[in-house]
Amino acid sequence: MSAGRDWVTWHDAYDDPRTPLARRLVAVQARIAEALDQAPAGPLRAVSICAGQGRDLIGVLREHPRGGDVTAHLVELDPRNTAAARQFAADAGLTRVEVITGDAARTDVYAGLVPAQVVLACGVFGNITDGDVARTIRCCAGLCAPGGTVVWTRGRREPDLIPQICDWFAAGGFELLGVSEPGTRWGVGAHRFAGSPVPLPAGQRMFTFAGHDVPRGAQ
Repeated sequence: MSAGRDWVTWHDAYDDPRTPLARRLVAVQARIAEALDQAPAGPLRAVSICAGQGRDLIGVLREHPRGGDVTAHLVELDPRNTAAARQFAADAGLTRVEVITGDAARTDVYAGLVPAQVVLACGVFGNITDGDVARTIRCCAGLCAPGGTVVWTRGRREPDLIPQICDWFAAGGFELLGVSEPGTRWGVGAHRFAGSPVPLPAGQRMFTFAGHDVPRGAQ
């Protein structure tokens, strides 16, 4: 995570339903629920990149009829956030949620955890360079199982990168399921992987978490 921001207290905005972050959470959870609704019968995998406290995925798995089918792996660097995520999962009775304290940018951390039917990249694309966004999307073909869904977020500040993000997903074999309309400070999108399975490259860094002050188009 980037310096200059406390990524634990950042989560406090989730507790006020009037905040943009809380409204974004509702939209993300709706996309996760849709992905579970459409997933094939049987055991499922979910992976969350830079999971924070896991409120998005844990909140859905606690209530969704398919929640018990899901083995989830939440990867987060800040040990304070991973401790909170473990507590949230325990309070929800979710014994198949594993919270990993580690660098979510490294492909090696996902060895044995993917491909997954649900991949979350929420709070990632707005905090890395455009080049790293493109690189991470290319890696999604190795993170996501065929027919699986990637749910992602990106702020709507100008210039708006969301149309380009959709193009990058399309180039990687993903079909657009939906993206929130302009007019809010945030965007939430979902893409289904319709391409050919590829292994996730080993030993690679997908991105460097730089924070909201990262220059547009920096490499």
